[in-house]
Amino acid sequence: MASNKFKTTSLDQMLDKHLGKSGTSRRDKFESELRVDLLGYAIKQARQELNLTQEQLGEMVGVQKAQISKIENSAKSARLETILKVFEAMGATVNFNVQINKKRLAF
Repeated sequence: MASNKFKTTSLDQMLDKHLGKSGTSRRDKFESELRVDLLGYAIKQARQELNLTQEQLGEMVGVQKAQISKIENSAKSARLETILKVFEAMGATVNFNVQINKKRLAF
C-alpha cells in the first residue's frame, strides 16, 4: 500500500500559518483587502451579465472607462461613493452587515 506523501490542510490552517490567527492585524488586513477585491469582481460580473462594456458603464456612472477598469481590478483604490454609484447604475442592490462583538448592528 502506497503511503500518502501529501498532508491535507484547511484554508484556515494555511492562513493561520502564513498570516497569523484570525484577529491579528496582519490577518485582518488580508481579509479586509480580500473582501474589497471581491467588490471589484462583483462589479465586473454584473457588468458582463448586463452585456455592458466598461465604457458604457462609465458613461452611465459619469466616469471614464479607465476608472471602471481600476475598480474592477482593485476596488480598494475607489471611493465607496463611486462603487455604490456603479452598482446603482446597473440596478444592483448592495447590502452591508455591520457587527461588533458578534452582534449585528445594521442590515
